[in-house]
Amino acid sequence: MISLQTTNWPESCSLAPARSGRWLDIAIGLAAMAGILATTAQGIMEQAEADRQDAAIRASESAVNQDDVNRMALPTRETMIGGYAGAPYTYASDVHHTKSGTHDLTVKDVNWEAKPFKSPIYYGARVIRWFEGGRSGAMVDFTHSKTLALLEETKSLKGTLNNAPVPAQAALSDIYRKLEFSHGHNMLTLNGLWRLTRLAPRLWPYIGIGAGINLPHGEVQLTKVRGRTYEYQYTGPVGQALIGIEFRVPRMSYYLEYKFSLAQYNVPLSLRDGSVLFVDLWNQFSSWLSGEEPPGGYLDTRLTSHQVIGGLGVRFGASDVAAAP
Repeated sequence: MISLQTTNWPESCSLAPARSGRWLDIAIGLAAMAGILATTAQGIMEQAEADRQDAAIRASESAVNQDDVNRMALPTRETMIGGYAGAPYTYASDVHHTKSGTHDLTVKDVNWEAKPFKSPIYYGARVIRWFEGGRSGAMVDFTHSKTLALLEETKSLKGTLNNAPVPAQAALSDIYRKLEFSHGHNMLTLNGLWRLTRLAPRLWPYIGIGAGINLPHGEVQLTKVRGRTYEYQYTGPVGQALIGIEFRVPRMSYYLEYKFSLAQYNVPLSLRDGSVLFVDLWNQFSSWLSGEEPPGGYLDTRLTSHQVIGGLGVRFGASDVAAAP
């Protein structure tokens, strides 16, 4: 009995320190975990604060950059060079063909087609100078359009041709082999422009009105007369009105525009094949100085057109803008 008790005591004494060690290990582990969690939480909070500050800085820089972009897109005193394409519609018009002692013919309601997407296509070029503040400006505008008579149509006629009365109606192709301004119905105008109240930070509507000259390349040939007129000519005045909208980005503008033009044509039928614009105009001027009637007489009409265009321009020479008007 005594020996059994003696042998049990050492076991009892060895268990107490073991239990104490386990609790100490647990306490140390919990403390370590708490420290790790606290350190991790602090790191997460610090990183979140750093991310927030970075985001705020980026947002501020973005706002500043956007303000700079918007400021650069504001209207100001500047010059723009642009080009455009589009499509016209020309109303039917009467054609009056005269030559002293030979022709006095009127063809009623000649229909014209434009073929704007067939070479030579409809196109234009312009130079705009906006004045101080960018609200008003001046524009030199060149438009190359086309008008081709629909020769297959039957039209009402009146008058004489080659000293003979014409029938009341006939196919236009019985009278003309060619009747067109296909290289083209060219208009050169000087216009005044005004910007209206903006629709959005970069979206500005504008209006304009102008006048100028017609410089068409005509091709006119009667079916029963030898020779044709095929050259550039000055044929009279033209006026136009326009309304458009401009989308401005730094240094460039995109625009959509509607134009209405009214062109009075008085075509001298020289019965010659021309060459280039300035040579043809000089020949026309020389013939005019001589005082002689053109050998083919004159052809008169009025071309009234709607035109829808879209284009882009490059701006330069802008003055600084501090704030939106």
